[in-house]
Amino acid sequence: MDGRSIAGIAAIILAAAALTAAAVQMTRGVRDAPARMEPAQAQTEDPLHAEQRRCQAMGEAAARDPGCLAVWAETRERFLGRSSTAMGN
Repeated sequence: MDGRSIAGIAAIILAAAALTAAAVQMTRGVRDAPARMEPAQAQTEDPLHAEQRRCQAMGEAAARDPGCLAVWAETRERFLGRSSTAMGN
């Protein structure tokens, strides 16, 4: 065997090893991936979320609705991390 044949065989073996390692790594990633979990809020319906959807469905009229204004104020308070009892929470 000459040097070219040995180099060709070595290249094929290295390519096969690289492909095998990649395949093993890809299957490990799929197996070790965490299961998708639903958010805690999806399990129990938040009254604020229901009101937000109601106000969204109202469209522009929600800007004049006192209930929607209260909902948006509570949403801001929750987002900013302030405690508020406007919605009974």
